Amino acid sequence: MSQPANAAPARKSPQQEDLSGPPAANRHRLPDERVGLTHHFSIAGHEGYLTVGLYPNAQPGEIFIRMAKAGSTIAGLMECFGTVVSVSLQHGVPLKVLCDKLSHTRFEPSGWTGNEELGYAKSIMDYLFRWMEVRFLSGKQLALFAAKAAADKNAGDEPDQAPASVSQLLEDSYASADAPLCTTCGSLMVRNGSCYKCGNCGGTSGCS
Repeated sequence: MSQPANAAPARKSPQQEDLSGPPAANRHRLPDERVGLTHHFSIAGHEGYLTVGLYPNAQPGEIFIRMAKAGSTIAGLMECFGTVVSVSLQHGVPLKVLCDKLSHTRFEPSGWTGNEELGYAKSIMDYLFRWMEVRFLSGKQLALFAAKAAADKNAGDEPDQAPASVSQLLEDSYASADAPLCTTCGSLMVRNGSCYKCGNCGGTSGCS
């Protein structure tokens, strides 16, 4: 009787092993000395600080969010959330993917931010990731607040006063209190002829 030369189970090829799950990602840590950018924000009276650590090519590689008193629930959640985002960035998750996933999320606290580039924030995450998108991806103001006229600056507006375009948007919103919510971003729509239009993202309820 002949015996088998090798009784060990056959090993899977690398191509077969890759099909069992996502490929392993390498973590690219930031250098010990790195440049950082700190941004102060305020949403409906809730203040905090966002610190972004940058790679040598000026791309974000870590974030730190400081809010409320140390040891509180909000402070702990924000610290853990910042750690998750930092590890994701260092493992190669594109910042655009995070911004697309977390922008326009709606929960309290929400309100006006005093930032002319962003205006109204639906939540803390909405503000943070829309700010990062403007700062690191587009580098431009949002269309709603980019057209602020020079006459507003010469009129002696106070620093905390909302831009004229924002005030007009508020008036339109109050005039359309029974308007539906936008299916794209969730903002209150305003009447536009026989249908409704979203002043935040430009979407309509069916009319062009």
